[in-house]
Amino acid sequence: MTGRPRTRSRRRATLAATIALVSAASGLASLAAAASPPHAKVAGPQEYGCPMLPANNALNRDISRAPLDPRSASYIASIGATLHLHADFGTNPSYGIPYVVVGPHQARVPIKFSEYGSESEPGPYPVPLTAPVEGAGEEGDRHVLVLQTHACKLYELYSARRVGAGWEAGSGAVFNLRSNALRPEGWTSADAAGLPILPLLARYPEVHAGRIDHALRVTVARTQRGYIHPATHLASSSPDPSLPPMGLRLRLKASFALTPYRGQALVILRALKRYGLIVADNGSSWYISGASDAHWHDEDLDQLKSVPGAAFEAIASGPILHKG
Repeated sequence: MTGRPRTRSRRRATLAATIALVSAASGLASLAAAASPPHAKVAGPQEYGCPMLPANNALNRDISRAPLDPRSASYIASIGATLHLHADFGTNPSYGIPYVVVGPHQARVPIKFSEYGSESEPGPYPVPLTAPVEGAGEEGDRHVLVLQTHACKLYELYSARRVGAGWEAGSGAVFNLRSNALRPEGWTSADAAGLPILPLLARYPEVHAGRIDHALRVTVARTQRGYIHPATHLASSSPDPSLPPMGLRLRLKASFALTPYRGQALVILRALKRYGLIVADNGSSWYISGASDAHWHDEDLDQLKSVPGAAFEAIASGPILHKG
């Protein structure tokens, strides 16, 4: 299958309540892990008793000392060196990507795929019929994310809509959060790059705890026809080598001063020096994705708008692949 030119709109949420716990048996509580020193060894991010991928997963890798990509300067210029970061999430329920947590007995429902069924795990999925839809009622990506506890599996849909007793979606993906296995080569996911979405979101509980231990999802306006693992899918026909490939890791420069920043923005910026951003989709450049949550502090997050693209550099993280 040829790569799809999926150019996405800004991420939007659907509900003011950000995380719906729909399993009566779940009895789950938000994590509130204690903050640890900036370079302490960590077990890896967790949510609701499940790993957000293994600690040694590439998305949880400390890249603070990784070598620069030889094309770093051209990548940053093409994304926009004079553009600025933007938190595409906040207290407004129309921003952010919501997700739902379910227990092991959540009923499975049929999923009909309208676009990329050949690159999607077939249903049924344990997706509640009341699951929140990103940007419901608006045009957009309409992601649905479901974390199933105990099994620690992640079910994600793109362009999802309720249909009868199930769902219709453009594509879908199932991730075993205890595994480092990638999607099949050339396959998409609910995200254009073939990556999971939930493990790459800025999530309020971890920011409140003072530490993010994983890369964050970012969109850019244009990409080239290629991807770098752990991405498995391209979303452009452009051969321009100055454009970033899907899966490119972008690191906030060590020299960028953090002393002017405070609160939630400071926690995010520290993570960008250690774990960086990963190009996951086409959209507005330098837009960082986060989970919907009423506890975000908009004034804190607005500080990110003063961080220019020129403060970033691209790291070398593997060969550019072109399957699909």
